[in-house]
Amino acid sequence: MPEAILQVKHLSVSFDTYAGRVQAVRDISFDLFKGETLALVGESGCGKSVTCRTIMRLLVGNARIESGEIFFNGVDLLTQSSRSMRDIRGGKIAMIFQDPMTSLDPTMKIGRQIAETVRLHKPVTRKAAKQRALELLTLVGIEDAEKRYHQYPHEFSGGQRQRIVIAVALAADPQILIADEPTTALDVTMQAQILDLMKDIQKKTDASVIFITHDLGVVANVADRVAVMYAGRIIEIGTADEVFYDPRHPYTWGLLASMPTLTTGDETLYAIPGTPPTLIDPPPGDAFAPRNPWALEADRVAEPPLFPVSATHFAATWLLDERAPVLAPPENIAARSRAFQEKQSQRSASL
Repeated sequence: MPEAILQVKHLSVSFDTYAGRVQAVRDISFDLFKGETLALVGESGCGKSVTCRTIMRLLVGNARIESGEIFFNGVDLLTQSSRSMRDIRGGKIAMIFQDPMTSLDPTMKIGRQIAETVRLHKPVTRKAAKQRALELLTLVGIEDAEKRYHQYPHEFSGGQRQRIVIAVALAADPQILIADEPTTALDVTMQAQILDLMKDIQKKTDASVIFITHDLGVVANVADRVAVMYAGRIIEIGTADEVFYDPRHPYTWGLLASMPTLTTGDETLYAIPGTPPTLIDPPPGDAFAPRNPWALEADRVAEPPLFPVSATHFAATWLLDERAPVLAPPENIAARSRAFQEKQSQRSASL
């Protein structure tokens, strides 16, 4: 069994607003293993970013951690002092934000920004910090690093700025990288390049990665495991193959059905009906039930637990209860599963 570098246990986070208490994260638990990439996937407002900002202890003043523990290498981050968190934040756990222009200082040369981050977390000379900054620029694919070291953020393209933000995050050799929708503001070509870069860096540094996205397709070839979130809860979690090719929660079916593919023609893409519920007063039972055409009566009464599908795959849906009727997944999901199984069989036969 791989070593869990991060353990989130029964975490609940709320925000006090004029309208009432928003239950942004509701009793979630997951592990992050050493050297793996875990994707947190779901619609906007489902709690992905709040979860990761809680790990980093970057919540705003009206936030309240209702319950839970977050263990990093056996130490509960929620009990650490602000000073201890300053050492951990950036040094041991680093975050890559969605918009690089809000992460970079427009008045400071990018080389200096990287070098100062190195010196903040490591006892090195200015010369050594500069050398490390040049190495990081090269690592993230910035050509002519010596020249670009002396340039300002506005002199780079959006994709290059995102690479620089990644370099800043890597400055102190963190054990965990949290990437909060790092490709959302980029075009498709740049998205692919940044995803390839993240995958390459993960292999070279053996860092553990939490990748936040609203798009399942973005992490198809990047994630080792996928956790699908809805209305503040994890409703399905498993290996990437299990979630992509053997999904069990109707919400995951909807997310996969809404992904365009190479065979998608002029037909309209599927859209999950309705909207997510307000988390000021979450509905009883399964929060997805009002949008779920396969909802059972139990879904409207009681919240389902995470039922085991395999040793690594769990889904919170009453459809997996032994008392539930046997229900075949939608044809597009079944076809995806069949194609994957055929491919696996052909691969096994060729070995």
